[in-house]
Amino acid sequence: MNQTLRPEAGLAALEARLRRDLEMLQLPAKDWVPALHRGGERVLDVAIIGAGMCGIAAAGALLFRGVSHIRLFDAAAPGEEGPWVTVARMDTLRSPKTLPGPCFGIPSLTFRAFFEAREGAAAWEALYKIPNAVWQDYLSWLIRVLGLPVAHRTRLVALAPEEGLLRLTLDTPEGPRRLLARRAVLATGRAGAGGLAWPGFVPRDLRPARAAHAYDPIDFARLAGRSLGVIGGGAAAWDNAATALEHGAASATLYVRRAELPQINKGRGSAGPAYLQGWDALDAERRWQLIAYLHDMQAPPPHETVHRALRQPGFRIELGTPVEAVRGEGPGGGVVLSLGGARPREVRHDFLVVGTGFRVDMDAVPELAAFAPHIARWGDRYRPPPGLSRPEMEAFPFLGPGFELTPRGPEAPPELGLIHLVNHGAFASHGSIASDIPGVAEAGERVARAILRGLVQAEWPAIRAALEAFDEPELATTPFFVPR
Repeated sequence: MNQTLRPEAGLAALEARLRRDLEMLQLPAKDWVPALHRGGERVLDVAIIGAGMCGIAAAGALLFRGVSHIRLFDAAAPGEEGPWVTVARMDTLRSPKTLPGPCFGIPSLTFRAFFEAREGAAAWEALYKIPNAVWQDYLSWLIRVLGLPVAHRTRLVALAPEEGLLRLTLDTPEGPRRLLARRAVLATGRAGAGGLAWPGFVPRDLRPARAAHAYDPIDFARLAGRSLGVIGGGAAAWDNAATALEHGAASATLYVRRAELPQINKGRGSAGPAYLQGWDALDAERRWQLIAYLHDMQAPPPHETVHRALRQPGFRIELGTPVEAVRGEGPGGGVVLSLGGARPREVRHDFLVVGTGFRVDMDAVPELAAFAPHIARWGDRYRPPPGLSRPEMEAFPFLGPGFELTPRGPEAPPELGLIHLVNHGAFASHGSIASDIPGVAEAGERVARAILRGLVQAEWPAIRAALEAFDEPELATTPFFVPR
C-alpha cells in the first residue's frame, strides 16, 4: 500500500484528472437520440443485460457517443458482477497486468491508473498479475466514475418482439417488471449462450449434493477431509482441485482424457490487433479454418495454476484416463467413476467436480426462447469441407458486424436484428473479443458503433427535423444580422 497517500486520496486525485480528461475530449457527447414513447411508456434506447466488463464496455461506449437513455441489468449484487469473486477460483487473472481494460482509450480509466492511484507506483512495479478481487474493485470503480445506471439483483426472464421494439420481462427485487427497448445487448459472459456443459454420463440428480460443475457455487468448507474427483484438465478443473485442497480436502484427483496436456496457448498468439479488429473481415471459409484450428489446439492451464495445485500434497492427476460413466453410491454415499484408458477400473470419491466448460446452444438460452428457432447458426451459413466439420462449433450463432443476431430464414421476426450477443456465443463470428480481457474494449466500441448507426437510420426523419429546427444565428451581434 502507498504509505504516503491514503487510497481514497489517490483515487480522488485520479478522478479529478479523469474529469479533466473528459472535459478536454468533450465526453460524453450530448444526447442526440429522439425520445420514443409507446403507450405512455418511455422506451429505453438500449437495455444491457450484464454489468460485468463487456456490459461496462458497451455502456461506456454508448454514453460517450451520446446514447444516454440506457440501463444495465445484472442478476448479481453490487460488487459481484461477473465471475471474479464468486465462481472464478484462480488466485489472479490469467491476463498480463499491463492490459488496459475497458478504458475507452483514456489513460486515466486504465487498470494501471486505478491501481497506482490506490496502491502506489511501487506496488504496481511489484505486482505480478492482478488478483481477482482487485479486478472486481476496478470494474466497480468504472461503474461509479462513469455513472452507469445499473439495476442489480435483476434478471432478464424473457425477450420478445413487439411491433419493432423489444419487450423485456424482468425479475426484480420488487417483483416482475416489463419494459420496452429499441435495442438489447446481451453481455452475459461465458455461460450466456447456452449454459454450462454437463456430460450425459454424469447423472444430473447427483447435483448439488454429490457433484457440481466447476462454475457452480460450491461450499468448499464442506469438502474438508473428503476425497474429490475432478473431470477435465482445463484451467477451471485445476483451480477447483487446488481450492478444495486449500480448504482442507483430503485429496483431489484430476481425470483427463488426453494423454498429454496442451503446451501452447494459441489464444495468446491471437490477441493482437489483426485478430481483435480484423477477425470478422475474413470470409466464412477462412474464419472457419481458424475456428477449427483453435478448437483443435486447445489451451493449456496456466503454469501458475498448475504449480498451485502441485504444491498441495493431496493432488493427483491421471492423464489418458477418460471417465466413461458415473453413478451414485447408495443413499447419502459418494460417487463411483468408471474409468477407461490403459487401466479400466472403478474408483470412488466423496464428491465430484465436472470441469467440462461451457456449451453454445441458442435453444437453451431461456430469455431468447421467442427468437431461438429463427437465429442463424454457423451450420446454417457455412458447410465445412470434409475433415473440418466441428459440430460443437457449427452451433455458434452467425452474427452480423455489430454482434447482431441474423435470421435463419424469411419467417424470422425483424426485431431479431435488434439483439446484440456480446458474450461467448460471439466467438465464431468475432473471435474472443466478447469473452477475454484483451479484446473487451474493442467489443464495446464495435457494438456501440453498430447501435448508433441503427438508431440514426431508424430516427433519421426526427434527426433531420432537429437540424432544420436548429436556429442559433452566428451574426446576431454584427451589422449584417437579418432578423427572421
